[in-house]
Amino acid sequence: MTISSGETTARGATTNIHHATNRSKYEKLITKPQMQRQDANAETEANESACADGNFNKHFGNGHGTGTTTDRTMLLPLEDTNAASIVTYKLKSNANGNSNGHINSGNNSSSSSNSCTSSSTSIGIASSSSSSGSSGSGNGHQGPGSGSYSMGWMCHCCNLIARRCIGFNVRRCVFALFAITMVSIFYYTHYVDTGVFNGLIQRDTHPAPIIHCRMINAAGKHVRDASPAPDHRSEARLRIDPKVLVFVETTYSGLGRDIAELLVYNRIKYKIEVAGKSLPVLTNLDKGRYGVIVFENLDKYLNMDKWNRELLDKYCREYAVGIVGFLSPSEETLVGAQLRDFPLFVNTNLRLRDASLNPGSSVLRLTRAGETAWGALPGDDWAVFQHNHSTYEPVEWAQRNTNEYPADSVGQVQLPLTTVLQDRGHLDGIQRVLFGSSLRFWLHRLVFLDALSYLSHGQLSLNLERMILVDIDDIFVGEKGTRLRPDDVRALVATQKNIAAMVPGFKFNLGFSGKYYHHGTREENLGDDFLLQNVQEFNWFSHMWKHQQPHLYDNLTLLMAEMHLNYAFAMDHNIPTDSGYSISPHHSGVYPAHELLYVAWKKVWNVKVTSTEEYPHLRPARLRRGFIHRNIMVLPRQTCGLFTHTMYIDRYPGGRDKLDESIQGGELFQTIVYNPINIFMTHMSNYGSDRLALYTFQSVIKFLQCWTNLKLASAPPIQLAEMYFQLHPEEVDPVWGNPCDDARHKKIWSKTKNCDSLPKFLVIGPQKTGTTALYTFLSMHGSIASNIASPDTFEEVQFFNGNNYYRGLDWYMDFFPSGETMAMPNSSSPMPTGQQLGSPRYMFEKSATYFDGEAVPKRTHALLPHAKIVTILISPAKRAYSWYQHQRAHGDVIANNYSFYQVITASDSAPRALKDLRNRCLNPGKYAQHLEHWLAYYPAQQVHIIDGDQLRLNPIDVMNELQRFLKVQPLLDYSNHLRYDVKKGFYCQALNEKRNKCLGKSKGRQYPTMDERSGKLLQRYYLNHNTALVKLLKKLGSRPIPQWLKEDLSTGT
Repeated sequence: MTISSGETTARGATTNIHHATNRSKYEKLITKPQMQRQDANAETEANESACADGNFNKHFGNGHGTGTTTDRTMLLPLEDTNAASIVTYKLKSNANGNSNGHINSGNNSSSSSNSCTSSSTSIGIASSSSSSGSSGSGNGHQGPGSGSYSMGWMCHCCNLIARRCIGFNVRRCVFALFAITMVSIFYYTHYVDTGVFNGLIQRDTHPAPIIHCRMINAAGKHVRDASPAPDHRSEARLRIDPKVLVFVETTYSGLGRDIAELLVYNRIKYKIEVAGKSLPVLTNLDKGRYGVIVFENLDKYLNMDKWNRELLDKYCREYAVGIVGFLSPSEETLVGAQLRDFPLFVNTNLRLRDASLNPGSSVLRLTRAGETAWGALPGDDWAVFQHNHSTYEPVEWAQRNTNEYPADSVGQVQLPLTTVLQDRGHLDGIQRVLFGSSLRFWLHRLVFLDALSYLSHGQLSLNLERMILVDIDDIFVGEKGTRLRPDDVRALVATQKNIAAMVPGFKFNLGFSGKYYHHGTREENLGDDFLLQNVQEFNWFSHMWKHQQPHLYDNLTLLMAEMHLNYAFAMDHNIPTDSGYSISPHHSGVYPAHELLYVAWKKVWNVKVTSTEEYPHLRPARLRRGFIHRNIMVLPRQTCGLFTHTMYIDRYPGGRDKLDESIQGGELFQTIVYNPINIFMTHMSNYGSDRLALYTFQSVIKFLQCWTNLKLASAPPIQLAEMYFQLHPEEVDPVWGNPCDDARHKKIWSKTKNCDSLPKFLVIGPQKTGTTALYTFLSMHGSIASNIASPDTFEEVQFFNGNNYYRGLDWYMDFFPSGETMAMPNSSSPMPTGQQLGSPRYMFEKSATYFDGEAVPKRTHALLPHAKIVTILISPAKRAYSWYQHQRAHGDVIANNYSFYQVITASDSAPRALKDLRNRCLNPGKYAQHLEHWLAYYPAQQVHIIDGDQLRLNPIDVMNELQRFLKVQPLLDYSNHLRYDVKKGFYCQALNEKRNKCLGKSKGRQYPTMDERSGKLLQRYYLNHNTALVKLLKKLGSRPIPQWLKEDLSTGT
């Protein structure tokens, strides 16, 4: 490198670089000289070193002399010769310190270029003439976002790399490329990430809503329709239950599954029957069991055998029940084919487009007519109806797809084709709605719901009010370049105002983590400030201070300390703290419940409401539910197709068409239609960049107004929670699932907890059948262990059937310590042959109250779906009498004041305490009824029924059989550990050759004989229940009929 002037100027340039480096981090500017080429002679070593070291500014730095000129010459290689082009960079500094540079080349007369050029004579570096403008300070300097500066620097270094690679080995070339790549990455990540640069990319690309219809005027406002949605209610609805009977071709048919899922989403009860079998019972006393009959394939109804068809039609006429039918696709194309027994004709296997609804149809209620769904309809198997009778009226029309049938459309006027048809019942007294295609078309889902409402006389009508709350999670949390800028906040406020005009009471709900305030670029930090300047415009709720996951905390004090930091931040910045609502980062600790989170929430924030997408599982969304735990209402949370990474419309997975599909009749649209209360999860990044959330919610709300009669509104979370549990009171009680059965749940569950400690089988009772004896025998096995004893209920935890269930899963798991291993053998727990010390124990729980608990099978299956169920049965009459005597022995006032006969014959008008004792005596003995309930959740292979008489008379064989059922290894030979005790009258544990260990005096007690009158009454009372038990046992096939059951039935008859 040859330097024309003294070194003083170069030192001044270097000093200037250090001065620029020390400027504010938001105002870094790097001087870029203007250059022209000039021929000169120079050496090449310094030039190469300058590029290799990345010290470009040393050679082209800012001069701070007064009117001095600095020539800097570089030797650049020629492409096709060994000669070199000498380029001299002459920098002139004026008195103000601004540099004007010129680069001249003798081999090229061009004065400027926008790119790095390569010719047969020279390789030069040039800058655009437009790059002489200023950026930032306006003094002729240009910031790091300058495209021509970075391009000139990059081209210069690339030229040097090219020269180095000529005549040198590949290793040095690769090394040079790697070095320049790392330097480039460093440069762009540390200097180009400014508002200036980011403003040049991905800006002004914000998509605008394009939803237009007659319900929205030119100004984009909703036009109120004077005519209200029709009311389908009539007195006929009082004679039918709000339930749908669905006939499907097979249990795996696609349309049948779609129908069932749609009914589940809308909380409509239904029963599935395979067509072709005998009809189910249709009436209950003087009331119809079903409000609507649905046929997945209309042919199954038309071709039904005469007896069943007459029976079904009679039911429909008598109870004014309607029928919904779908024409099933077939390989054969029908043209003008008549439906059996009806003056109705169909054409099949058509491709259609442009669907519209009949504004005069009395079927429509939820769905609004007057618009057209433009474009091709899904599928090529549509059927259309032709009719000429007044009983028929079109509900939906469509046009033939002229793109598919161009020859048919030439010179012809396209007439609308009927795709959904209403039969008013003028011919046979039965109203019907017939569909020419399945539910693949989104509009058919709405019309199907309206058909159910219409045909059930309003019994299956949906509420038309929809509440919408949009949460914006992670305010202040986000990487640089993904956060909000002031213009994004302005757009947020403006859009909120627009939505509030369509959704009364609407405000965005902002969740914040104060730790990350002012962690963005300069412009993004201004966006943070602008948000806080408009704090009153929004609703606010708290995340964690550093966005931590609460389930990682096992110390309540530390967890509360983090919450207090966020609380202090809110107070310092005038953020409201009284919303009573909070969201845990990643929904951690809400479900599965981390008890410390619920306690800390109450103490710090007085939280009353939260929401999660994880209860009971993320997918399917139609099954998300709410619950209440520790007086905190947990609402289901919905997704809208936007996540932290979906910031740009052109990068949206599947493109803009995919997002618009969700908005225009797809998943997001249907979510709002099906859910009366909607809490949507979005993130801060969805409101910056392309502002996809603003586009999404404005669009879907407009689309809802175009196509539905829904009344949209919004309210604070506490009000929404109260409304939700008024609508769904059955969801108040939580159902604790097994966190290890869901990978997502396991990630947000404490690492200190272990599912392996949960019981592998349950002894469920019922009471007074020998469950305590069985518990004792099982505890003798060295490979089997039970729960820790409860201070209140002794060996029984009684978790699933009482108030203990509301204490949460953590409370239950404390009775089953993790890492329970084999202890040294002792007199009470003999070591089976082949058992090794330290091996895991087979955990179980015994609670005799589980057997007849109404909610117990559902709860146990949710937590222990793979557990085995063990029950003991004795004569129900003897069990009832034994329970009565047990209560007398424990001093129960009612049992001691009333005879057994008085108890079992007590009427419903009797005192409550007497009725309770009567029920506890009689209800558990309805064995078949309770077993059916258990078998609804557990397969027969997981249920083991023990004959209680055999357990008392021959426990050794019973225990050997039970071990085989449980698959416990190794087997314990109970013949060496059980001995009949003559004094007690039953088997006891043999401690040694002379001593036995028997149950306490309260067990095996001898009671007075039951009076004959009570015995006969109970035989008659249990006759039907015992008969049902025989049928059930035969159906199960694995158990012989107990002798006591045979005797009870023979005596009863």
